[in-house]
Amino acid sequence: MIVTPLQPERIGEVRQLMELGEPYIRARTLSDYWLYAKLFSSTCPIMIGEDNTITGAVIAFRSQDDPADLYVQDVMTHPQHRRRGIALALLRSVRSQAEKWDCERLYLTSELDNQAAHSSWTALGFVNAPGDHEVNGISIVTDFKGPGRSRAVYELPLA
Repeated sequence: MIVTPLQPERIGEVRQLMELGEPYIRARTLSDYWLYAKLFSSTCPIMIGEDNTITGAVIAFRSQDDPADLYVQDVMTHPQHRRRGIALALLRSVRSQAEKWDCERLYLTSELDNQAAHSSWTALGFVNAPGDHEVNGISIVTDFKGPGRSRAVYELPLA
């Protein structure tokens, strides 16, 4: 398997992969993925399997508010390829770019009821950031992504 930056010719495949992540991942428009491929490809790696299909993808970009932060928007591994280290390899690629830019942390958010994501993020070294309340033992920030859009926030400090 090969980790490579997202290229415009693969955006349709990435969108199809992201659609498999419902309800926790919302596939963006083709034009959104085109922008990711053209403007943020260094932090939007994809994993190409031996049959030349995309087995995983990460969409991430540097924070506009704080250039020391790199925000991981979506992480998706094809259901038939899970538990093979694909998300880890893709996040290592993102981390490598963040370190080149001297970023101080990676962070991401997750839906309140996504227990599988919580387990994955903590296994990958992310820490559930303190919020203002807890749901099922997970710290939550109320209205993190706007009114009514509370999220669990996870951080990975970069040394």
